[in-house]
Amino acid sequence: MDAHDRYEGALSLLSRPDGLIGRLVPGEPGFQARIAEALADAEKRLQSCAAGAPDPRIAEVTGHLVAAGGKRLRPLLVLLGAEFGEPWRDGVAQAAVVAELVHLASLHHDDVMDGADTRHGVPSVHARWGERVAVLGGDWLLARAAQLAAVLGAEAVRLNAHTAGRLVAGQLRELAGPAPGEDPVAHYFQVAAGKTAALLAMSLGIGAFQAAAPAPYAEALTEYGEQLGIAFQIADDLLDLDAPAEITGKEQGKDLIAGVPSLPVLLARAGEDDGDRELRALIEAGPAAGPAGHRRALELFGRSPATARARALMHERLELARTALGVLPDLPARRALGELCDVVALRSQGLSG
Repeated sequence: MDAHDRYEGALSLLSRPDGLIGRLVPGEPGFQARIAEALADAEKRLQSCAAGAPDPRIAEVTGHLVAAGGKRLRPLLVLLGAEFGEPWRDGVAQAAVVAELVHLASLHHDDVMDGADTRHGVPSVHARWGERVAVLGGDWLLARAAQLAAVLGAEAVRLNAHTAGRLVAGQLRELAGPAPGEDPVAHYFQVAAGKTAALLAMSLGIGAFQAAAPAPYAEALTEYGEQLGIAFQIADDLLDLDAPAEITGKEQGKDLIAGVPSLPVLLARAGEDDGDRELRALIEAGPAAGPAGHRRALELFGRSPATARARALMHERLELARTALGVLPDLPARRALGELCDVVALRSQGLSG
């Protein structure tokens, strides 16, 4: 398998839940079947929830991204977290729906903030219905998640509210930028913790809680989710710089063009390596560098020490995630979570990895 095929395969694993399940638990057909069945049940509940809006026009808006599909990573993490307790307990499937509803709400809001025209291969909600409808649709999804969490109990309500607060705080921090005198890289990790890691940690934690898993297991799973989420965000940053459009379906370096302060960009700005002098100048020039300057910046990022440092920091987070799994019993779900770290690492490698 060449680099192109390996990379494309890694992307597909994180876009199709069936492919991801097969990769994470090879040689465990019974476990695969049980997780696949539980994920299908959660998907039906999710579809029903979106269709159950009080007005057909609301249902059309809030069901748009549900129908578009996606990797359903958060529901999968809920189910894997539940494996360390009693996964058949009432409420586990509902918890998976809560996690995905919060995620979908964040996509509504993120796409408005980023001006994204597409999501999961379809027009974004704001591109189709406008920004105000997109924001209100996201608010409805958050409200629905809160209603479902209330049925699950006080701990689910607490986790849901805490996570929603972290998501909003992460978005606000990103919008405001670093405070005067604040280290931009430290600020980046605060943003990533709120925008990405919070929901992965919540998914694993709520799954463990609903399955009555022992508290040390729930704490370990939450820590794993925090570290995996940071690594996932760094992998996305590397993906933007390294992945050609014919593989990802979006313009290579789109975040770079938009001036998004990704980790490789921040590290390049802060670096003192003479080899990165031209790259720093192109970053500072921004859109004024033009298409030729943009292509040159991508070329330089491919061999920049800043890119190598970002990848090393991603692997440090993945190692912390694997370490957190150490207190868990040796179950197929633990092995699956370990494999997920490998998938995230592979996804970041691109054609130059």
